Amino acid sequence: MSNLNRRQWLRTAGLGGSLAFLGGVPALAKSAPVAYPARPLADTVRLSSNENPFGPSPAVREAMQKAFDVGCRYPYSYQQELLEMLAKKEGVSTEHIVITGGSTEGLKITGLTYGLDSGELIACDPTFLAMLNYGEQFGAHINKVPVDEEMRYDLDEIEKRITNETKLIFLCNPNNPTGTIVPADRLRDFCETVSKRAVVFSDEAYYDFITEPNYPSMIELVKDGQNVIVSRTFSKVYGLAGIRIGYLVARPDIAARLRRKVVAFTNVLALFAAKVALEDQQFYNFSLMMNKKAKLHIYTELDKMGLEYVHSHTNFVFFKTGRDIRQLNAEMRKQGVIIGRPFPPFNDWCRISTGTMDEVKMFTGALQKVMS
Repeated sequence: MSNLNRRQWLRTAGLGGSLAFLGGVPALAKSAPVAYPARPLADTVRLSSNENPFGPSPAVREAMQKAFDVGCRYPYSYQQELLEMLAKKEGVSTEHIVITGGSTEGLKITGLTYGLDSGELIACDPTFLAMLNYGEQFGAHINKVPVDEEMRYDLDEIEKRITNETKLIFLCNPNNPTGTIVPADRLRDFCETVSKRAVVFSDEAYYDFITEPNYPSMIELVKDGQNVIVSRTFSKVYGLAGIRIGYLVARPDIAARLRRKVVAFTNVLALFAAKVALEDQQFYNFSLMMNKKAKLHIYTELDKMGLEYVHSHTNFVFFKTGRDIRQLNAEMRKQGVIIGRPFPPFNDWCRISTGTMDEVKMFTGALQKVMS
C-alpha cells in the first residue's frame, strides 16, 4: 500500500482555491471563507474520537440558547419541522426518516431488530462496532470478513458468506477506522445485488468528507424501494457530537419497524440545533476546509517520518506505527495527546483525528519524540 500522492490530493482537495464538489454538496465559493475560532489549546488534546473541534457553530449555539424556553417540553411536537427538512434534503418523504439520538442509536436499534433470534450480521473487520456489539447482546451472530490488502471492504468475500441465516450486511462507508471507501463503480451494484437476499445497512457518518466527485449515497437505493437502510449523523461535520442527534433513511415499512425500537429519543435542544446546522452552509464549508488542511499536515509529517498511512475520506487518518498501540497510547498521553483506541487485528496501527491546526501540530511533534 503506497502513501498518498500529495500532488494529486492537493488537486482534489482544492486548497489552492475553493473546495471541490464534495459528496453532492455545493462547493465553497472562491471568495474568502468565514473563519470560526477554535477552542483554546488544552494541556492535553483529545484526538481520539473524530470530533469537529470548531463546533457547534455560533448560529447553532444561539438556537440552543433560545430553545431553553421550551426545554420543559417533551420533544415529540418539535420533530416535524426537522423531519420535513431532512426529507427535503434527502429527496424522500418524512415516512422514510427516523430521527435518533445520534446515529449510534440508529445503529443499535437496527442491530436489535435484525440480530434477535440468532440472526446473522455480516461486516468487515475492523469496522465501527456499535451495531454489532449491541446486536450480539441480543443473540446476533456476527460474521466478520477481514478487510482486503487496501484496507477496503472485501465485497466478494462478503457476498460469498451470505446464507439463508443472514439478516443484514453492515457497510461503514467510509469505514471507521481505516478511512477507506468502497469503489463507487462497485458500490451500487453490490448493494442492489445483495439487498435481494438480506437488508443492507450503509453507515454514512463520514459521507460529507468524501473527496471523490459525485460519489453515490445509498439513499438512492432507498428511493428505489430496495432493502437498504442509511444512517447519517450531526456529530461529525456539523460538530454536534455531544448534542446527540442523527437519523436513518429507509423504506417506509422498514422505517416504521425501526421507529418502534427507538428508546433514547433526542431532546428539544438537539432538534433546534440540527435545524440550524442544516442551513449553516458557511460553517459546513469551513469545517471541510479545515479538515483538509489538518489532514495535509498529518500526511506531510508522516511522510517525513517514513510511516505508512491510508488515504482517508474522513476526518481522521489511520497509519502504521509498527508499535503496540497500547504502549503508544501511554507514551503519547505523557506528551499531552490522546490518540485512538486499539482496532484489532491492526494493533500496530493508530487512528488520529483531525483537530485544530495547533492540536495536530502538537500531535505530530509528540509523535516525532516517541517514535525517535
